[in-house]
This record gives sequence, structure tokens and C-alpha cells, in this order.
Amino acid sequence: MTPVLAQAAEAAQASGSAELYAFVIIGALSLGSAIAMVMMRNAVHSALMLVLNLFTIAAFYAMLEAQFLAVIQIIVYAGAIVVLFLFVIMLLGVGGGQAFTGRLRGQKVAAVLLGLALFSVLAGITGPYWGEAAACNLPFEVRAEGDGLLCEGLAEANAEGNVRGVGLLIFTDYVWPFEVMSVLLVIAALGAMVLGKRYEDPADVVDQPAAAVPATRGPSTAGTASASAAGSAADEPGARAEDASPPDTDDEDDVRGEGR
Repeated sequence: MTPVLAQAAEAAQASGSAELYAFVIIGALSLGSAIAMVMMRNAVHSALMLVLNLFTIAAFYAMLEAQFLAVIQIIVYAGAIVVLFLFVIMLLGVGGGQAFTGRLRGQKVAAVLLGLALFSVLAGITGPYWGEAAACNLPFEVRAEGDGLLCEGLAEANAEGNVRGVGLLIFTDYVWPFEVMSVLLVIAALGAMVLGKRYEDPADVVDQPAAAVPATRGPSTAGTASASAAGSAADEPGARAEDASPPDTDDEDDVRGEGR
């Protein structure tokens, strides 16, 4: 073996070891962030752990040479969807120190059983990917080449770039799951709006004092004002004394003299 080929083989082995170490570290970080996201009582902290988990998945995509998916994972999921989750949390009024206290009876047992059932279903679905077939997707066959495995047809599928290959798969084979996912996001946004709406308590409306009604001019108002004025004048002591005094007799005598 020539020195150039020997150096290339050593570099390949070194890169393979580095990739294995990176996979173990990122995998442990991904599992830890996922468990912390589920176990934390603070909703905001759980959302931040979800962001960390999405970044580790983006790192897995980058290791698999799917650069486009890695960037989309960060921009769309970590940048947009998690922001939507935080918006829902703030809209529902779950503060930094507030925790979800509502629990159902037998919740932990049901969670363990459902987790085992989900693991069994995933193991059945991913069964064809175990062993040598894990190096490729299902449509491609695997053949041994040297010390490694090579996927038949993978190079031809990515001949025009990873972006074009992903776009063709999304809008041909996976168009309906893609549309269903977008509808689910819209339903989540509508549900957040309905749950976050503040309804007015009818008891508060009944207890509020009635607003003052402005007085309108009319016959009834004028009559009421006259009666009030007469009542106030009758209540004054000076007015009662003048009304009760006898008429002046001198004025009556003058009138009689002029008439004669």
C-alpha cells in the first residue's frame, strides 16, 4: 500500500472514531434533554429543554450529511414552533414559578404502559433498519465495500443535491403527511386562542352599579321642578310668616277715598 493510501485509511479510521464519540456525546445530551423536558414542572424550562433537544437532532442530521434538514430543524422547529409553544404558555398565564398541579388517578401507571406500547410499535417499525440495513434507507440495497457498507443508489439520489432530493420526497411520497402536519399546527394555534380567551363573569356584571340617567326636558320634568320649588318655598319660615300676616288696612282706605 502506498503512503498516500495508508494515510487516507488512517484518516478514515480516525474520522470514524471521532464520529462515534460525537454520536455518543450528542445522543446522551439528546436523551437527557428529552427526559428533563418531560420531568420539569416549570413549563418555560420544559420549552427550553425542548430547544436543546431540537439542536441535538439537528446535529444528527449534520452528521448524516443532511445539511438542509439540519438548518431547517433549527430555523423551523427551534425557531418557530418552540416560539409558538412559549406564546401558548404565556397566553394561558403559566408564569415562571407556576406549575401544573392537576393530575389524574393512575397517571403514572398509564404513562409507563403507554410508553412500553409506543416502544414496541417503534421497534416493530424500525425492525428492517437493524443490522446492515441500518446503513441505508429501505429503498436502497446495502453491499459491503472494504471494511464498510455502501448504499446502492444513494449517490444517484443525491446527485443534484440534498435539497432537491428532500423536496421531491416531501411533495411526492410524503405530501399528505406534510399537509396534515401543517393542519395540526393551525389547530394548535386556534386551540391556544380559545383556551386563552378571558370570559367576563356574569356576577361581576350584576354587581356593577347602574349608570346615572341624564334628566330630559319635558312636561313631567317641569311639573316636578315646580312642585320642588313650591315645597322649598313653603319650608322657609319667612314665607310662612308673610302668608299668615293680615292685609294692610291703610291701603284699603285710600282706595275707598279715591272712589268717592
